[in-house]
Amino acid sequence: MNKEKVLSLSDVTMRFGAKQVLNGINLEVYQGQIIGYIGPNGAGKSTTVKIMLGLIEGYQGKIEIFGEDIGHGNVAYKRKIGYVPETAELYDNLSASEYLTFTGELYGLTTKEAERKAYQLMKEFGLEHVFHKRLSSFSKGMRQKVLIISSLLHDPDLLFFDEPLSGLDANSVMIIKEILDQLAARGKTIFYSSHIMDVVEKISNRIILLVEGRVVADGTFEELQAQSKEGTLEAIFNQITGFCEHKEIAEKFVEIVSGGNSHG
Repeated sequence: MNKEKVLSLSDVTMRFGAKQVLNGINLEVYQGQIIGYIGPNGAGKSTTVKIMLGLIEGYQGKIEIFGEDIGHGNVAYKRKIGYVPETAELYDNLSASEYLTFTGELYGLTTKEAERKAYQLMKEFGLEHVFHKRLSSFSKGMRQKVLIISSLLHDPDLLFFDEPLSGLDANSVMIIKEILDQLAARGKTIFYSSHIMDVVEKISNRIILLVEGRVVADGTFEELQAQSKEGTLEAIFNQITGFCEHKEIAEKFVEIVSGGNSHG
C-alpha cells in the first residue's frame, strides 16, 4: 500500500482494576480510509479511541500516530486530530460563536480566522441565525452540528467520530455522509464508531469489529460478507458476536407488553 500510515497499534492491552478491557489490539490504518469501528457495548471501542486521543493512560503496548510514539509525551500530534464524542458537554452559557471561536483558538487558529470559518460552516448547516445564541437554547440536532463543526474547524488529518449522527434529521445525515466521503477523498482518515449498522455499512471502506477487547473481523464490507455468507452488516455482526436471540427476546417483550394476551 503506497498510502501513508496514519496510525498503528501494536499489542495494545488495557486493564481497569481486575477487568481486562483490551486484549492485544493490532491495527494499521492508512491515509484516506474510513474505518467503521464497531462492536457490542463494552467491547473496548471507546477505550481504544480515548487511548489514541491521549485521554486515558496506563495501557501496555505501542501506539504510533503520524509516526510518533504517543507514549513519549509529545502531544503535538493532537493538533491534527478532530473528535466528536458520543456524549459531549457543551458550555451551555456560551453562544455558538463563542464556543467555536474558543475551540478554534485551542487548535491554533487566530480569533478572527476561527470566527470567520465557524460562521461560514454554521451557514452551510442553515444555522447562521443562531450563531450568537446561547447553546442552552439549541435542540439536540443543532448541538450535534456545532460539535461536528468544532471537530473540523482546524482542518484535522485524523477524525474520531463516536455516534456523530445522533439527533440529526435525514437530510443532515445525507450531508454528513457526503462530507465524510469528500474528506476521505482529500486524504483525511476517519474512525467512525456507531451502533447504526446500515450507516457504517454504507460509509466505511474498511470495517473493524471488536469483541471483548479483540479484533475479530477486519476488512471491506464485501470481504466480511464473503467470509460469513450474510447479507447485511447487522447479520454479520450478530453471527460473529454470537447474538441470535433478538427475535426471542422481542417476542417475550411484546408478550409482556400485551399483558400475556397473544391476541392483544
